Amino acid sequence: MTNAGTYHIGYHTHALKAEAEAVAATAKRVYQLDAADKGRSRSAKRQTAVCADSDAANGFLKTTFLPKLEETKTVQTGRASARMERDFYQSLSQLAGHYHIQPMQTQSYGYPYNIALALWDMEKLLKENVRDWQESKLLEGGRKIFLTSEERYSTGSMLYYIPVVSLYRMLKNPKRKHAAQLLLSVCSYLYFIAGVPYYRREDSFLYGEYEMLKEWVLTDDDTDETGTYLGEIEQAEWIGDRMEQKICNRANLTVFKKRLMQFESRNTLDHDCWQLACEAFDLYEQYPNDNIFRNAHVDAMTGGDEEDCDEDEMENVITMDRYISFCADGRGWLHENLVQCVNTEWQEYGQAQEPVIIKRFDGNDITGGNLDFENRLFALMDELVYTLNHL
Repeated sequence: MTNAGTYHIGYHTHALKAEAEAVAATAKRVYQLDAADKGRSRSAKRQTAVCADSDAANGFLKTTFLPKLEETKTVQTGRASARMERDFYQSLSQLAGHYHIQPMQTQSYGYPYNIALALWDMEKLLKENVRDWQESKLLEGGRKIFLTSEERYSTGSMLYYIPVVSLYRMLKNPKRKHAAQLLLSVCSYLYFIAGVPYYRREDSFLYGEYEMLKEWVLTDDDTDETGTYLGEIEQAEWIGDRMEQKICNRANLTVFKKRLMQFESRNTLDHDCWQLACEAFDLYEQYPNDNIFRNAHVDAMTGGDEEDCDEDEMENVITMDRYISFCADGRGWLHENLVQCVNTEWQEYGQAQEPVIIKRFDGNDITGGNLDFENRLFALMDELVYTLNHL
């Protein structure tokens, strides 16, 4: 998502004073916010730089050094070493089999350094070979030591807002109608199956944001741009209601395959729309009941039990339904102010909810699957936003 736009907003009390001409001329894929995920940033601390003597062998600089024991804080020392080693290596064997990695043999180094070394090697292999691996932990539960692994799809503080106004105009264009119908089937899949919220539904996050912007315009002093602002708001509501009727028609899913088979590409846009629809249809067939929020659990964010996460912690989390949604237009004054408002709100939060799977390697069956569905679905939404913003 290298084409995503970055907005430095800060806290503005008069966001509505932005001129319409300030809108960027180039359409974006998805919008990247200024707010960073404060809960998962890497430490900036590094070891002090040192220089080798001038007569040191050049091979010294190519040496790979094993980790020091004190750098591995997960090793617990108050447990009998024999039992600790037995549990750990059983768990490591299960983890290695699950991820198809080959850990180095460390038993000969002796306890507790063997466990520290094994952990260092394991994390290195997981980072190199598992796409969504985030971190591993060595835990104790039920008088047993075991490893856990967290897999996370990182959204990178992006807004996945899918514009429907451009799709409405595309449907009205006779030369693009058939390509638009493919995208309409894609949107119906995202709405019915993937569960993407629609901004004209009162229970959606963006509904409240649009209403807030509308209230600001109506209560603010009249200017030369007030009529333009109200016109964009009325268009967002009118087209939004009509596109909701189209997207919510399940016939778009019934004829999805037929539309793909009968479609004839005449230009690059047609081909791009067809490829995008093919990926959506493949997801529809392969994951017929999977929702985009399937791995967005409270316990996935906190690493603990859902009941252990109190209301204060949840208020500090940006839930996924806030940055995934259908929206009105992907350009213009209304959209620019919507992004500004959301960005300002995000600066007050500590972390963003993302798809996460935590696997326990404690001898029981491993549950949780993988994040293949999320990787493909977020990429699909990215391409859809990009296509609709380039019409």
